[in-house]
Amino acid sequence: MSEQKQSKPGFWQVVLSVLAAALGVNSRRNQERDFQSSTPLPFIVGGVIFGVIFVVSIALIVMLVLENTGAG
Repeated sequence: MSEQKQSKPGFWQVVLSVLAAALGVNSRRNQERDFQSSTPLPFIVGGVIFGVIFVVSIALIVMLVLENTGAG
């Protein structure tokens, strides 16, 4: 195996990797690039932020629908 330089992932690389992982469509090449990163912390933080935004968005949509149907 050849040794490759480990580097910190860029902001957009983390965003695209988190979105691809959430949708389950990450390519093998991108997955290998992500795993060669020097630290998993940006991906963990990105995943947590995405999860919070996703849950809050779903909750707001449900509340909006319930208000408009008169059920809430």
